[in-house]
Amino acid sequence: MEVVMDPSNIREDVLRRLMAQYKNDLMRMSYAYLKDATLAEDAVQETFVKAYQAMATFRGESSEKTWLMRIAINTCRNIKRDSWFRFVDRSVTTDSLPQKAASAEEHALTEAVMNLSSKHKEVVLLYYYQGMTLQEISEALNVAISTISTRLKKARERLRRELEGGHDHA
Repeated sequence: MEVVMDPSNIREDVLRRLMAQYKNDLMRMSYAYLKDATLAEDAVQETFVKAYQAMATFRGESSEKTWLMRIAINTCRNIKRDSWFRFVDRSVTTDSLPQKAASAEEHALTEAVMNLSSKHKEVVLLYYYQGMTLQEISEALNVAISTISTRLKKARERLRRELEGGHDHA
């Protein structure tokens, strides 16, 4: 007797695994990007819906995490572009972030990262907080590796200046 697997059941199993494995990473990224917990939850939910719909087209040319991060970032960008977004209170304090900073230095660093421009913040979050490689970030953002490297360098410089009190120490 041959058992025939229903493709929708397989996709649902894969989706459940992806959700269990990457939900927290996507939530942190979306929260940092949107500065609003409810919008971040919506973005993550929409990310998984889009991933489910596009699962058959995923060719495995990048990691699942890279693929999902790209979907999440594009989803966050779309949310920010919506006209109603400007009416949402996006004030974020470091106390409201999902993970508390363990020290005053970490608190200052987290605050400085949150104050970076979107293009610099997303590179820092993906590289340092998500542990993605420059290649994976390049794929996730659909931007050249050289651009990712430049953004990361500029973000580090801005963070260093801000954390050193706005002074350049050679």
